[in-house]
Amino acid sequence: MDTGSEVLTTEEYMYTSHAEVIETVISSLEEDQSAMVSQTEAGRFWKFKYGSVEVFVQLTGESEDDMLVVWSPVLSLPSKDDAKLMRKLLELNGSATFESHFCIMDNQIVVAAQRTVAELSPGEVSRNITVVATIADNYDESLQADFGQA
Repeated sequence: MDTGSEVLTTEEYMYTSHAEVIETVISSLEEDQSAMVSQTEAGRFWKFKYGSVEVFVQLTGESEDDMLVVWSPVLSLPSKDDAKLMRKLLELNGSATFESHFCIMDNQIVVAAQRTVAELSPGEVSRNITVVATIADNYDESLQADFGQA
């Protein structure tokens, strides 16, 4: 019975590269055809606009030891009140970030998620990218308003 929906079988998952899945997810989320991709020694990088944030995706390779890293900057440091900001971010990490988390990268507060690609399904790729993009877009403006640069 054909329901008209396309479902990948386990065998098809095995032949779909993580990079292809990432590109499919990004094409469904990006705005204004904002997606860009580059290749370096550290792997493939994608950048796209989602709401009011930029989202970055890095895939270091396709082996089980390689990593999928997704991040989105939401606030530059220093803030108006670093102590209150850190408390707020720890509270959010415990209650509102799902598989992602707030952290500091390159003197910025970012929402990030990372994991090895071992046994990584297309659904997990999609969820990691979507969660980071959504959490960052949901919190960037309020964090900037409350804690923007000193």
